[in-house]
Amino acid sequence: MLKIGEAEIQAVARVIRRGELFRYGSGRSLDATECASFERELAQKMGSKHALVVTSGTAALICGLAGLGVGPGDEVIVPGYTFMATALAPLALGAVPVIAEIDESLTLDVKDAEAKISKRTRAIIPVHMMGLPANMGAVMRVARRHGVSVVEDACQADGGWYKGRRLGTIGDVGAYSFNFYKNITSGEGGALVTDDPVLHERALIFHDGGAAFRTHASQVGVPFFAGLNFRMSEILAAVLRVQLRRIDSLLRRTRCHRDRLADGLSKHPALRLIKHHDYDGGCATQLGLLFPAEEEARAFAARLREQGVGAVIPMDTDRHIYTNWQPVVERRGSYHPALDAFKRPENAGAQMNCTPDTCPRTLDILSRVVFLEIRPEWTAGEVRRRMRACLRAADNTRAVDG
Repeated sequence: MLKIGEAEIQAVARVIRRGELFRYGSGRSLDATECASFERELAQKMGSKHALVVTSGTAALICGLAGLGVGPGDEVIVPGYTFMATALAPLALGAVPVIAEIDESLTLDVKDAEAKISKRTRAIIPVHMMGLPANMGAVMRVARRHGVSVVEDACQADGGWYKGRRLGTIGDVGAYSFNFYKNITSGEGGALVTDDPVLHERALIFHDGGAAFRTHASQVGVPFFAGLNFRMSEILAAVLRVQLRRIDSLLRRTRCHRDRLADGLSKHPALRLIKHHDYDGGCATQLGLLFPAEEEARAFAARLREQGVGAVIPMDTDRHIYTNWQPVVERRGSYHPALDAFKRPENAGAQMNCTPDTCPRTLDILSRVVFLEIRPEWTAGEVRRRMRACLRAADNTRAVDG
């Protein structure tokens, strides 16, 4: 989705000419900074009361969990298909990630997540992987029934929707990422959104170790505690202000291309779309096809590549699969044993279930899905070319398998 142009160049030049690269620089109202302006614009765009910009999606997850008070002795449920940062975030705070299955939507299997809730469970992190909305209605019902919080990982779903609400705004707190691969980008960066003013203030303090010295300190009602440094620069925020204005038009184009592909491919008897919890609200940066067996998925993907059409089997994207999260699987939660959540006495007896056989259904599903990338700059002719390639690949797959 990366698109950088003259508007971003001018936004960066504006900051440099002003000579104020730090959001808390002297001589300006805090409300007038690029960071504060982006926070207001992001909150308005997403329909949230509060937004906080940080250095990455990982930082947004950590700050969101800190805002909820998650720490040693707590468990946080995460799906087995996500970038490792989702599991690293609770570890950074001394809590233990508990791995749950996905379903055929490639998002959290809510029934399995509920089965793994214990007296230690403090939060559930549904992940909107590949811009696909998780089953947020079911997630919220389970969370409220058990009295646990919900942190939405919308890092791969900036701008998406679930039943009329923006992804990231349905749970107690939501996290976005703006790195190089995301729907909008500043190279690196992230943000969290929430309607909870206390959670927002706790995250604000945690993201800025100097929060007690800022001019807004007198407006903060939460007692100051030792924070870290996840502050965003004015340059990155200026880029993101431009990017944010573009996101809906980009997603409209990807959805248009997806709909044309899906309409043509769904008519073929050998092709089946993955499950969707909100098809229209998805970001449509990928179209997922589910096959009965891994062999069929790999044969289809190979025939697409022979025609110059990219195809990805998610089982091959190792950084997103729980079995490859080496620090988690091998239980090395920190550089120092006293800081390692897996070794902390408060976590004795916690579920430490990240082993290769934890989520067999997740591994099975990931091996049978083929993702087709969708890009907003495609022409109608390019969409037709890819559709024809998919139909030929499906015909050949059926002939061989049949």
